[in-house]
Amino acid sequence: MTSLGPAWPERAAWGTAPSLRAWQAAAMRDYLDRTPRDYLAVATPGAGKTTFALSVAAELLGRRMVDRLIIVAPTEHLKMQWAEAAAKAGLPIDPTYSAGKGKISSDYVGVAVTYAGVGVNPLALRIRTERFKTLVILDEIHHAGDALSWGEGVREAFEPAARRLALTGTPFRSDVNPIPFVTYAPGPDGVPRSVADYTYGYAQALADHVVRPVLFLAYSGEMQWRTRAGDEVAASLGEPLTKDLTAQALRTALDPEGSWMPSVLQAADKRLSEVRRHVPDAGGLVIATDQDSARAYAKLLKAISGESATIVLSDEKAASRRISEFSANDSRWLVAVRMVSEGVDVPRLAVGVYATTTATPLFFAQAVGRFVRARTRGEIASVFLPSVPRLLGFAAELEVERDHVLGRKITDEGDIFAAEDDLLARAQAGEAASADEQSVPFEALGSQARFDHALYDGAAFGHEGEVHVGSDEEMDFLGIPGLLEPSQMKELLQQRQASRSKPRKPAAAAAPDTVEQVATHEQLAVMRRELNGLVSAWNHRTGQPHAITHAALRKECGGPAAAIANAEQLRARIDRIREWAVRKSS
Repeated sequence: MTSLGPAWPERAAWGTAPSLRAWQAAAMRDYLDRTPRDYLAVATPGAGKTTFALSVAAELLGRRMVDRLIIVAPTEHLKMQWAEAAAKAGLPIDPTYSAGKGKISSDYVGVAVTYAGVGVNPLALRIRTERFKTLVILDEIHHAGDALSWGEGVREAFEPAARRLALTGTPFRSDVNPIPFVTYAPGPDGVPRSVADYTYGYAQALADHVVRPVLFLAYSGEMQWRTRAGDEVAASLGEPLTKDLTAQALRTALDPEGSWMPSVLQAADKRLSEVRRHVPDAGGLVIATDQDSARAYAKLLKAISGESATIVLSDEKAASRRISEFSANDSRWLVAVRMVSEGVDVPRLAVGVYATTTATPLFFAQAVGRFVRARTRGEIASVFLPSVPRLLGFAAELEVERDHVLGRKITDEGDIFAAEDDLLARAQAGEAASADEQSVPFEALGSQARFDHALYDGAAFGHEGEVHVGSDEEMDFLGIPGLLEPSQMKELLQQRQASRSKPRKPAAAAAPDTVEQVATHEQLAVMRRELNGLVSAWNHRTGQPHAITHAALRKECGGPAAAIANAEQLRARIDRIREWAVRKSS
C-alpha cells in the first residue's frame, strides 16, 4: 500500500478535543461507540458540522480504521473551504483533484471533490475508493438528490467505501428518489422518511448559544406591473393574493428600478450601521435572483452607503477569492447570487436582505444560516424579507426539523413564480417562445415600500397603522441594539408592542364625517392585513388551517367575520393570537 506520507498520530493524539462543542463531542461519542458504516448527522447551519466531521476523520485515521479521506461538497468554493479547515486540523487534503488526475502527492491524506465532479466520472472515484480503506464525507448530502445522475454517481463511486459520513444542515425536500446511503423508515402517515443518526436543531443550538437569534423585518407595499398579456395590475405585497399575483408582486418589488428595493436596502444599511456600533466588523449580504439584479443592487448600495459592495456572481476561483477577502476585511456589503447561501462561512455576516424569488424551505434555511453563526454572546442576526406568506411562514418555523420524504413530489418548491418564468425554463431546454410571448414581456411599472412588522421567535411585532420607510416608527426596529440576549430582545419587542397604539387625532372641524370615515377605513384595512399575516404565521407554526384559527379567535373574542369586524374586535383578535404565539414560544 502506498505510504500515507507524514506519520499520522496514534489514537491518543486524536481524542475528543477540549474545544469541541457539547453537541460535537456527544455526536462523536455516539459515532465511535457504534462505529457504523453509514452515519447521518443533521445539524443546523452555523453549528459546526465541519469540525465534527474532521474530528471523526482524524480519530478514524489515528486508529487506522481508515487510510484515506474523500470529501464531497456542493461547490468549488466549499471544496476549498473544506481543504482549508482540514489543513488547520492537520489533515492535508488536495482540493484540486479531478477524477482523471490519477495519483496525488503523498503529502495528502485525501481529496475534495464536488457532486458534479462525481457525477461526471464516478468510476474513477470508485477505483480510488476501492484501493484504500476510505472514509467519504458527504457534505450537504441532499445534493445527491439534485439530479438523478448525481445520485447515481455518488452511489456508484462510494458504494465500496469503508465508512460514509453524511452531513446536512437544512430540511430535506420531498421527492420520489431516495438519497444514497440515507436510511428511511415509515413515518406517521406511512410515507418513508429519512432517519438521522444524530440531530442538533436550531432551537437546541440557540439555547446553547451556538447560533444567534434572528430578527426578521418584513416589508410590504404597493406594486404596479404589466403582465405578458398586456394588462396593467396594481396590488399590495402582503395582502392575501393568488399565487400568480403574489409572484408578480414580488417580482415587481425586487425590480431595482422601482422604489421598493432602494427603500429596503436603505433600511438594511441603517440597521447595519446600528449593529456596527456594537460589532464594528459586522457585514451585510444581499441574496439576489440573477446577475443583473445583483449588479444593480450593488450600485444602489454604493449610492446609499458611499462604499462599494463586493459582488459574487458565479462559482469560480475569483468568486472564492472575493468571499475570502470579504470574510477577512471589515467592508459593509456583499451581494451574491445563490452561491453564498449554502455552507459558505463568513462569520461576521449579521444583516441580510432576502431579495431572491427562490422560496423553498431548503434554500431559505441555508440562506438564513449564513447569518446565525455565533461569535460574541448577544449578537443578533437581522434579515429583511418581502411580506410574502410563504417566506414569513418559513421565518416563523425556523426551528422546525424536516426529513426527506419519499413518494411525494412537491412541485412548487422551486422559484416562487415558476410558472411566470416558464419561458426561461423552455429557453434553457432549447424551445422557442411564441411571437406573442416575445413581444409583450413582463414589465414592472412601479413600487412603494412600507414597513410591515418584525418577526421574532415566531411572534410578530409591529405598529398600528401604516409605517412608512424612514419614519420614527420604522427606526424603533432598525435601531434595536446589535448586542442583546434573546430574553432581552423579546422583552424589548413586547414593550414596544405594548406602547405602539397611539390615540388617533380628532377629525378636522370641516367635513368631520368624511375624514373620520376615510381614517377608519384605512385603519381597518391595515388591521385586517395584520391579522391575516398573524394567522398565516400561526398556520405555518402549528399546521392549523386559517379558517379554524379565525373561528377560534371569533369564539374567544366575539364579533362577526374579520371582513366586517370593527376596529375593537380586530384589535382583540390580534392581541389574542399574539398571546398564543408568546405562550407557545415560552
